Amino acid sequence: MIIFLYILIYACILIFIAACLIRALQYARTPIHLRWELYPVPHEDPARLKHGGSYFEEKDWWTRSLDFNLWSELKSMLLEILFLKGLWEFNRKLWFRSFPFHFGLYLLIGTAGLMAFCTALFLISPALMTGIFGNGLQLLYTFTGTTGLALSILGALGLLVRRLLDEDLKTYTTPGDIFNLLFFILAFGILALGCILPSSAAPDMLTISRGLLTFDTSLELPGLLSAGLMLTGLLVAYIPLTHMSHFIAKYFTYHSVRWDDSPNRRGERLEARLAEYLTYRPTWAAAHIGADGKKTWVEIATTNPAEVKK
Repeated sequence: MIIFLYILIYACILIFIAACLIRALQYARTPIHLRWELYPVPHEDPARLKHGGSYFEEKDWWTRSLDFNLWSELKSMLLEILFLKGLWEFNRKLWFRSFPFHFGLYLLIGTAGLMAFCTALFLISPALMTGIFGNGLQLLYTFTGTTGLALSILGALGLLVRRLLDEDLKTYTTPGDIFNLLFFILAFGILALGCILPSSAAPDMLTISRGLLTFDTSLELPGLLSAGLMLTGLLVAYIPLTHMSHFIAKYFTYHSVRWDDSPNRRGERLEARLAEYLTYRPTWAAAHIGADGKKTWVEIATTNPAEVKK
């Protein structure tokens, strides 16, 4: 049984990594998106950020090299990723349900990383995980893991209740949305119970982590804990196969759509890509556009649909 658990967990991790890479490559290879042109862009000069300006304000901007404000962009990313800043500003009612769920997931990810770190320390030198230092690390990953599970379950329950009861949100709710939230609640709920109600002979989480890394087949886990670990592993593999992989899409939405203000200079790669796109022959359902699959983008863009209709 323990061998099956190890194989399942490793397989789920590999599926997660492979699926995320495939998703990222798919997004990276898509054509250039129409820019939103919403200012300020976080990587702009700090002086222009204050009034929402951009380098386009400068005279002969195309002749100058652009300054990239990396710290400001990183700060903006961290506020959005960790604290869902945009949701707080524009949909605070949903934020109170979504933030605990996402922040709980971040704590669980951090816990997994901390467990791997502690396991590596123990294998290098068991003495490193003893005393104040080792006890401190154990208290830390116990706190982050417990808090992460609690926040994720509460957040998922809150999101589920809102999707079921909110009349406005029902329109956008699919059976898949309900299933996804139930999957989180079930997997994390069983894992939490497996950790809270272990048998007297059950190994601690550090021992389980060490066993996973060394493929220790002598470990015996309680059924509830094994079920929780299996379901959590399956959940990890499942996430990037669904629209829950929006954490990848969000990166490209911000960097390739919202924040992409690269100038189109002669002879550079952007000019070549745009020239290629102008040869595409799009097909749109909107008849007034005239995108019938025969005309190129150049023909469509330089034709007045109203005049053609006359």
